[in-house]
Amino acid sequence: MENLTAPFERIKQQYDSLLERVDPQSKAERAAHLEKQAAQSDFWDDPEVAQKTMQEIARLNAEVEQWRALSRRIDDALELSRLEEESLFAELSAELAELEKAVEHMALQTLLSGPYDDSNTILAIHAGAGGTDSQDWAQMLERMYIRWAEENGYKVEIIDRSEGEEAGLKSVTMSIKGEYAYGYLQSEQGVHRLVRISPYDAAKRRHTSFSKVELWPDIQGDIEIEIAEKDVKIETYRSSGAGGQNIQKNDTAVRLTHIPTGIVVSCQNQRSQGQNRERAMQILKARLFEMERKKREAQLAALKGENVNAEWGNQIRSYVLHPYHIVKDHRTNYEDANTDAVLNGRLNGFMEAYLRARTDHSFVQPETELDLET
Repeated sequence: MENLTAPFERIKQQYDSLLERVDPQSKAERAAHLEKQAAQSDFWDDPEVAQKTMQEIARLNAEVEQWRALSRRIDDALELSRLEEESLFAELSAELAELEKAVEHMALQTLLSGPYDDSNTILAIHAGAGGTDSQDWAQMLERMYIRWAEENGYKVEIIDRSEGEEAGLKSVTMSIKGEYAYGYLQSEQGVHRLVRISPYDAAKRRHTSFSKVELWPDIQGDIEIEIAEKDVKIETYRSSGAGGQNIQKNDTAVRLTHIPTGIVVSCQNQRSQGQNRERAMQILKARLFEMERKKREAQLAALKGENVNAEWGNQIRSYVLHPYHIVKDHRTNYEDANTDAVLNGRLNGFMEAYLRARTDHSFVQPETELDLET
C-alpha cells in the first residue's frame, strides 16, 4: 500500500504556515473579551452597538472554529495514515483530496484581509460605447456574474435594471450576498472587452465591445456618512415590470442624484417608495464611502510609486471569441481557453490569480490604452 503519511505531513506544514499568518488565537481572545462585555448588565442599553458586537462575536467564533475543525481533521488523518492499514487506504485517499481543497480554500481566505473583504457587495455593470453590441455584452456579463454567484452559494438580488433599446442592457445594479462576496469580486472592477463576430451586423464583421464593472462593499448601517438634503436630487418614477399584475401602478421607483459628485443611484426592487428611497440612500453612501477610500489609496500608491488601479479606459480583461477563443486577464496574465465556461461563471481562477498578484504586488498593467468610442 502506498504510504500517505508524507502527503498528510505536507498538508500539516501548509496549515501551520497559514496559522502563523492568520493567528486565530488572537481572534479567539478578541471574541472572549467581547463576550465579557456582552455579559454586563448595561450591554443592551445601546441596542445598535450591542447588535454589532454580537455579530462580531459570531463572526470571530465561526472563523476560529473553522480553523480548529480543519486542524482536527488533519491531525486525525495523519494519525490514521501512520497505522498503514490497507483497509483505510481508499478512505484516506479521499480525505487527502478533500483536505488539499480545504487548505487551499483557507489559503485564499488569508489573502482576503481587507476591512470589508468579508462583506456583501453591490455590483454594477454599465454598457460602454458601441450601441447594441455593448448593451448585449453588458447583459452577457450580468448572466456570467449571476451564474458565478449561484455556483458558489451567493444570493443575488437585482436592485435596478435599465434595458437596451434593441437588446441587452444599458446598466444593471445587483446585490450579491454571502461570505467574502466583496473580497472575491474585487477582481472584476474595471473595463471588460469583448471581441466577436457581431450577431447584430448583417455583414458579419468582427466588433469590439466594452462594459464597465463597478463594485462597492454593501456595509449599510456601518457607514457613517452625513449627506445634506440640499445635495441630493430625488426623483420618483414607475418601476418597470413584466406587465399584467406585476406592473407598478404608482411611482415607487426612486432615483437619487448626488449633486456635488454627479453620482446617480436608482432602486426599484422594493415594495414601496419609502423602501426604495432608503435602499438607494444606503447605496449612495456606499459609493461615496468607496470613492473616498479609493482616493486615499491612490494618494498612498502615489507616495509608494505604485499604480494598480484599473480605470475606465483600460481593459482589465479581454474575452476573445473570434478569430480564436481565449479569456485573458491583463493584470495577472491568467488565461482560460474555455470561453463558454468562463461566460457561464467559471471565474474562480481569475479571482484567485488576482488575489495572489495583489498580495505579492506582481500586477501587469494593460498593454494598451483603449478608445471606448471605437
